[in-house]
Amino acid sequence: MRIALGADHAGFELKNELVQYLSEAGHDVIDLGTDSTEPIDYPDIAATVAREVVHGPAERGIIVCGSGAGASIAANKITGARSAVVHDHYTAHQAVEHDDMNVLALGARVIGSATAKDIVDAFIGAEFSNEERHSRRLRKVVELDRNRG
Repeated sequence: MRIALGADHAGFELKNELVQYLSEAGHDVIDLGTDSTEPIDYPDIAATVAREVVHGPAERGIIVCGSGAGASIAANKITGARSAVVHDHYTAHQAVEHDDMNVLALGARVIGSATAKDIVDAFIGAEFSNEERHSRRLRKVVELDRNRG
């Protein structure tokens, strides 16, 4: 899978671990920065990752900031991106299976490396169910996104 991955300064170290982890697992990782712990604004990175997913070439995106919240909010401003902050295994796959989440947001100051890798595995391994009830709800979400509410 081709995965766009980016972080602000708070997520820099975890992002680097995830780049290596995903690359070693055979995924094509697009590392969109940041490349240091120097302060950087999370909306810039989150929007870049979301655009790589929505407009290609990435199939999924992962953004890492301190809590995950700000990056997720920013990513959701890109039409077509569906992002959520995830800090547990269940939500990581459920948000894809039921909501077709395509951008995962992680909080580097909230979870550790092992938990992040478990969440990433669940996210990458999940697929949208296409069940009628989930497809119906997704159409409504897409319509909200298209019309900006």
